[in-house]
Amino acid sequence: MMTGQRIRDLRKEKRLSQTELADVVHVSQQTITAWENDKAEPSSSAIAALADYFGVTTDYLLGRTPTPEFTAKNERDVQNIVDDLINGLSNENSLAYLRNGGEEIDEEDAELIKAALEKVARRSKILAKEKFTPNKYK
Repeated sequence: MMTGQRIRDLRKEKRLSQTELADVVHVSQQTITAWENDKAEPSSSAIAALADYFGVTTDYLLGRTPTPEFTAKNERDVQNIVDDLINGLSNENSLAYLRNGGEEIDEEDAELIKAALEKVARRSKILAKEKFTPNKYK
């Protein structure tokens, strides 16, 4: 997903018009239109202002992470957690070799298990950030 699409989605989620968002970021409505249509790229200061206003990371706005609250480092941490869990479950280091009642599971089930592990790892990371981040940094 491109930066413009993420800006549009976040703006619509907050039920803002382009003009209202333009006032928040101190640019023109035409500039917001150009960003959302990927005709222009926001400056670094505009990206920072948008991230602060919407409560997301700049990495998310720039398309570097799929989760609004996560930085690229958080995404790597989640993947490392999932990889460690998968590797700890199997001698062959692959979900495809997990045994279910003595039978090998198929690739589709393996992918579902991996997706579930990713979801759990993401949620636990978000909860840890909420619990352990001092109020002055929120």
